[in-house]
Amino acid sequence: MRRIIQRLIATIVLSIGIVAAAVGTSYGQDKVVRIGYQKYGKLVLLKSKGTLEPKLAADGYKVVWTEFPSGPPLLEALNVGAIDFGNTGEAPPIFAQAAGAPIQYVAYEPPAPKGEAILVPKDSPLKSVADLKGKKVALNKGSNVHYLLVKALEKAGVKYSEIEPVFLAPADARAAFERGAVDAWVIWDPFQAAAEAATGARTLADGTDTVANYQFYFSSKKFLDANPKIVDAVLTELSSVDDWAKGDIHAVAEQLAPAIGLSVPVVEVALKRQSYGIKPLTDAVIADQQQVADAFFALNLIPKSIKISDVAGGQVHE
Repeated sequence: MRRIIQRLIATIVLSIGIVAAAVGTSYGQDKVVRIGYQKYGKLVLLKSKGTLEPKLAADGYKVVWTEFPSGPPLLEALNVGAIDFGNTGEAPPIFAQAAGAPIQYVAYEPPAPKGEAILVPKDSPLKSVADLKGKKVALNKGSNVHYLLVKALEKAGVKYSEIEPVFLAPADARAAFERGAVDAWVIWDPFQAAAEAATGARTLADGTDTVANYQFYFSSKKFLDANPKIVDAVLTELSSVDDWAKGDIHAVAEQLAPAIGLSVPVVEVALKRQSYGIKPLTDAVIADQQQVADAFFALNLIPKSIKISDVAGGQVHE
């Protein structure tokens, strides 16, 4: 009987919540831009600065922020309509587009090849990427580092099929790396800088001369078509934060460190490896991104061939 009453109460509470949401929507509370962000990057800075909210309030929009552990779940949220705008590295949008997600590229940041790396423990016998043959390598499936691993192995003459990928989110990968359950870890900043500082992890290779490591900004096609001026406003505020960030990296590190739970020196290392500038897409960047898509298709990592230009139309500058 007690369980029946508890279920009844839960049902009533849920019904009240649905009604309240419906009432809120009917009274004009539906003008919202929902932004997905990760633990680190320009969107975190924009959120902490608080400059976007008053800008969009003037147009009657509210901003709702949602944090994601990595790019793939962020783009899945955009796919199902849970968010309207976000950013990731190179690989997640490839997987998302191949799965039919209605994403639209709206901007990018210049290359930051040192902002991701293949790490090994400080006392590891592995000395080069070629030594990864037959080894367990942790990475976040479908994230920007997935492409770094593919290209670094190719450059070293090792087939992707000759390593054992272990797909783990950053926190789980860090734990596996520290207890020796994997031989190497492919990771991005600030997790990369944190692991280097805490464990003395060595870099087998970063993206230098191998991958660009772009950051891309996306909107859902539906939101962009209906609200192009709002997307432009978000990008304008992002550019302002970016200008501030590149001019005072120490101040940015001091602001970010408490929010992401890392020390100021670690964040500062990561920020110095980051790139700056929020730019419209170019044909050259689209061509680079097409190479990522083609590489993944050749390895059967995505189920079909895709054209990046199909989801970058209208945002391209020569």
